[in-house]
Amino acid sequence: MYAAGVEACFLELHMRDSGDSVGSALTLSLVFISALGLISPAWFQSDLYSFGLFASCSWTEGNDWNQTCVAYRTLEDMPDLAWKASAALLLGGWLLLAFWALLLLSWTILPEDFCPVKGRIPTQYIQATSVITTLLGLLLFPFSLDSQVAQDAWGPSAVYSAGLCHLGWGYITAIFTLVLTSLLSIVGRFHLNKRQEKKILFSTITERNVLISEPND
Repeated sequence: MYAAGVEACFLELHMRDSGDSVGSALTLSLVFISALGLISPAWFQSDLYSFGLFASCSWTEGNDWNQTCVAYRTLEDMPDLAWKASAALLLGGWLLLAFWALLLLSWTILPEDFCPVKGRIPTQYIQATSVITTLLGLLLFPFSLDSQVAQDAWGPSAVYSAGLCHLGWGYITAIFTLVLTSLLSIVGRFHLNKRQEKKILFSTITERNVLISEPND
């Protein structure tokens, strides 16, 4: 009876820890991929010019490996109001994603005695807020195509009309990260349902072992 109970407890803990480890690893990967997209200077680009959320670059024809870049270190350095608002939203969404990843990592590494709030913090709301904030930032950033900087680089451009430029890998990476972050909630809910089913199964096995062992006592 005791051995069966210990085995069930061990299997449940192993299942829970492995699921938390996978979730934290995926979230940390998304944090790094998202950061790579945010610092990219290639959200919109043409043959001679590109700009991203925090930098813009230019180069001569046939010499795209020798670029001259300007970094936007503060919101005041950004040339357009929509640009600034988008940067604030996207940076806020990334910080929420990083905070969510650190929570999952701490719950995975530290023993449960050191994490009394584990399971009490509504992490799904942190994730949802990160997704919504990032989505708003991505939708707002194309408004910067109406800025003077974009028009000087690519001629006639307007809101959601890129003119002579096209989407760069930085903006695509940001969209890709947003989609994966949204899908993590579905994966997490599926894993939670599986974990509850297995927990019920382990409890049933333990109860059967107790009933079988009682006559021998």
